[in-house]
Formats: sequence, structure tokens, C-alpha cells
Amino acid sequence: MAQHLNTLFVTQEGAWLRKQGEAVEVRVEGETRLRIPLHNLDGIVCLGWDIGASAQLMAACAEGGITLSFCTPYGHFLAAATGFARGNVLLRREQYRRADREEACLAIAANCVAAKIANCRSVLQRARRDRPEAPGAEALSQAVDDLGRALRGVAMAKSADALRGEEGNAAQGYFGVFEHLLSGGDPDLRFSGRNRRPPLDPVNALLSFLYGMLGHDCRSALEASGLDAAVGFLHRDRPGRPSLALDLMEEFRPVLADRLALSLINRRQVTGADFERRENGAVLLREESRKKVLIAWQERKQEEFMHPFLNEKVTYGLLPHLQARLLARHLRGDLDAYPAFLWR
Repeated sequence: MAQHLNTLFVTQEGAWLRKQGEAVEVRVEGETRLRIPLHNLDGIVCLGWDIGASAQLMAACAEGGITLSFCTPYGHFLAAATGFARGNVLLRREQYRRADREEACLAIAANCVAAKIANCRSVLQRARRDRPEAPGAEALSQAVDDLGRALRGVAMAKSADALRGEEGNAAQGYFGVFEHLLSGGDPDLRFSGRNRRPPLDPVNALLSFLYGMLGHDCRSALEASGLDAAVGFLHRDRPGRPSLALDLMEEFRPVLADRLALSLINRRQVTGADFERRENGAVLLREESRKKVLIAWQERKQEEFMHPFLNEKVTYGLLPHLQARLLARHLRGDLDAYPAFLWR
């Protein structure tokens, strides 16, 4: 079992990160604001347009296996500092071979998509069960049935394009009733559909921010498992895009990100006052609000649950690492299929 280490999030615009001894030092306007030993970290995430890092720190992170990622203030991944590729070259060569064969891609991608749809369905079922008299109960029931049909469609998909079509239709149906899951009562936190790059309303801004954090964790887990995060099975190759990380995070989105967003809004821990609107219409979390959400994200990752395949109690923070290792075991031939995560 891997040790659950910490991630340093830097949200202050103008911050400069450098290596000082065996620690990372965060400086703003020439003043040291924070110093943390590198051995206490497994990741550093910079959230902003004007946050930089020294080459010496980048080298130390690459050598120490610390993922250093740069994201927009919305949480959208931009780039990462990496060193020489780690891991078993034979594992990566098998990954590349599978990625070049449509049938092999479809087998892995179908499990990821099926798990995502099943987990979305579980989120809606739980909401319907917890609030049977709430407005939208009929729409939720219809969406649950539609997602059930989508699962059957995934099982029958004969191509990657057909699979992506099923996934897209399921996502549209899921987010079509997402508004009914919000019960915080804040008129500023309305949801009329998914939008991004940039998000145009507070709920989408919160979702995009959490997806950015989840993507960082999935990319770190894949690299730590010896896999190439850029070569996926569901998402097509694109320069600069961590396609396999996007594949892996699909099954976690409803459980880790969506449910946390709903909890923050419904408990009124996040309100309309936590967001700001830019001249181009983009909406993003205010700096202090980002810190609040990051604390909730880290707390969520410390929660324990029983892993359905391993039958062990683990934390949600370890979930991407465990699934990445299960994927690696499948590629090595130790497992007949990739056991995607199903939330219970």
C-alpha cells in the first residue's frame, strides 16, 4: 500500500517557487511565504497565470518523483515538469501496442465508460432515494432509466466512435438533471448544462476546478505506475494532452468531483459570493474560495471506503493510484480485463 502523502497547492499570482536546500520555498514579491521539505510532498499544483518555478526545483521534483503541474485558475491542466520517463519500458511498449489496436482500445475504454455511467447513475439513484418528494424526482427517474440503457449500449458498442457516442449521450442526460441535485437555495448557483474553457457560471466553474485537481492526481498515479499518461484508449492522442489520465478520471468524476461539488453547494459552504465574473464572461473561484475548496478536496481524499475489487479499506486519495496499478497489471497480462472502479 502506497503512503498517502501531501500535495502543495499554490494559488497566489506572482508566486515564485524555488529549491532551498531539501525544501521547496514559495516567494511572493521577494518575501518567503512558505517552506516545505520536498520529502513531505508527492505533488505540487500551481493554479494561476503568473506562477513560476526555478529549473533547480523542476529537476529536484523530477528526480524525486514529485509531480509539478501548472494549471489555469480554473484548474485546467497546462503543463508539467517531468524528467526522464520512469517505469518498465516493456510495460510502456505494451501500452503503445494496445493503443494502436482498436479492439484492444475498445475493451479497456468500454470498461472505463461503463464505470463512469454506472457511477453517474448511482449518484442520481442516491439523490432520488434521499429526496423522494423533491422537485424533479420524475426527471431523475427518467435519467436513471436512460443511463441504464446507455450501459447496455456501451456493452454492444463495436467501435471507439460508437462508444464515445454512448458516453456523450449519457453525459448529456446526466447533466440535464444535475440542476435537481442542487438544494442549497442560492439563486446565483443555477445550472443549465455543462460548459467549460472557460466555464460560464459558478457551478461549472466549481466542477472544472475539481476536475482539474482530479486530472492532476490521475496523471501522477499513471506516471508513478510506469505508464505513459499521454497515450490513452478512449481519448485520442493530441499533443500536450494527458489522454490516459483523462481516460482514468472518467470513472472517478461522479464520485470524487461531482459529489463534492454538490456537498459544498447544498451545505452552503460555497455560495455565489465565492465566484467572480471576468469581462469575457468567464466565471472562476476567488482566490480565498479556491483555498476553501482545496481544503475540502484534501479532506475528501482522506475519507475511507471499501474497494470493491481489492476488498480492502482504502482512502479516496489512493484510488487513482490503485486503479493505475490495476490497469498496469492488465497490460502485463496479470488480469484478463481492466477492473474499472464501481462506486457502491
